[in-house]
Amino acid sequence: MADSTTYDVVIIGGGPGGYNAAIRAGQLGLRAACVEKRVTLGGTCLNVGCMPSKALLHASELFAAAGSEFANLGIDVAPKLNLPQMMKQKGESVTALTKGIEFLFKKNKVDWVKGAGRIAGPGKVEVTAEDGKVSTLEARNIVIATGSEPAGLAGVEVDQIRIVDSTGALSLPEVPKHLVVIGAGIIGLELGSVWRRLGAKVTVLEFLDRICPGMDAEMAKTFQRSLTKQGMEFRLGAKVTGAKASKKGVTLSYEPVAGGAAETVEADYVLVAIGRKPWTENLGLESVGITPDKRGFIETDHWKTSAPGVWAIGDVTLGPMLAHKAEEEAVACIETIAGKAGHVNYGIIPSVIYTAPEVAWVGKTEEELKAEGRAYKTGKFPFTANSRAKINHETEGFVKILADATTDEVLGAHLIGPCVSEMVGEYCVAMEFRAASEDVARTCHPHPTRSEALRQAAMGVEGWTMQA
Repeated sequence: MADSTTYDVVIIGGGPGGYNAAIRAGQLGLRAACVEKRVTLGGTCLNVGCMPSKALLHASELFAAAGSEFANLGIDVAPKLNLPQMMKQKGESVTALTKGIEFLFKKNKVDWVKGAGRIAGPGKVEVTAEDGKVSTLEARNIVIATGSEPAGLAGVEVDQIRIVDSTGALSLPEVPKHLVVIGAGIIGLELGSVWRRLGAKVTVLEFLDRICPGMDAEMAKTFQRSLTKQGMEFRLGAKVTGAKASKKGVTLSYEPVAGGAAETVEADYVLVAIGRKPWTENLGLESVGITPDKRGFIETDHWKTSAPGVWAIGDVTLGPMLAHKAEEEAVACIETIAGKAGHVNYGIIPSVIYTAPEVAWVGKTEEELKAEGRAYKTGKFPFTANSRAKINHETEGFVKILADATTDEVLGAHLIGPCVSEMVGEYCVAMEFRAASEDVARTCHPHPTRSEALRQAAMGVEGWTMQA
């Protein structure tokens, strides 16, 4: 007979959405449980996504800099790659982060129920532990926060040996001689750049005629030129039709989307990075009358599903599959459950690509504003004219600001260059308060800093940039 325990809220999934929801629930005095089947908390992001990839991006960037840039600064070194140690430090960083989530659960009196969770009817969550034991949790509210998983591609079977997804690409046993990346989105370009810096030849195959769909077109072109200069090869408008793996490598076949003869490419590793899909199968959704859409997403209204007392947040819902979007929804959802005013401004969710240079953006692109027929002004400032960037020999890229032509309200910010992931937040705050570009232009910034480029771009909206 199954055990039974009652909670104010039970969250299924321990990723950024799930653990933030659980912690916020505990802070608000709700009795909360988080059901997670991994041996560690943190979901994809902490375990096999955001965090380990950033550890490798940082390490590989330093390795590349030591080999090509240090000498110019008067530092003579001959770097030698120690891949096992690079992987070890990645793992240590991930462990520290997941342990931190466990500590916060204990601090806020959240129960971590280990096992696979599924809804077993209104107000009931069934948990199957690793040993097969089944328990039932009773909940006044159920929050679905199961996240997403890598999307597959017909004809290309991921074996996590020669053909890998994003998880496998974080733990390759050697630097590939030739890595083929299928998909020119954020994940593929970040992981592709890691292995390129470490010495691999990297070829990117993309179905569309451009990289990074959804990114401002001017930024995407600039970004592709930068990655090409670094040695990455792009084959756009390429439809992958199959892959055959052997012990030594992979033969990949593709054909031009526009028509033409099929081609093959040989690689020792292939990374499939065509996107992610919501993890909504085998959750017992039918037991409460929830039917996901054709792509597996759960429709919500202010995080409420069609079933009373059942909520959904993060990657299982429509919108960008980003950890910080899930975190925002987690807090808002729990605050709504607690009778507070939960809110998420979906127009101000930033995106970042952690390559070198970094790319970051928030708000509208020029293409979106043109499609809406909205009049706007543009301000731009290149890092070649930024004092700190010049001194640091990091002058690649620029900042572009889009502002309403009549009201001057900031509508979008698009950045490519050094440390822009840390700078885009300034424009998120400005846009949250519906600031005008002039508000940023007339705000004093410290000198010399890269952040001055944010102000100079805003000054450029009205044509008074102080540019050398």
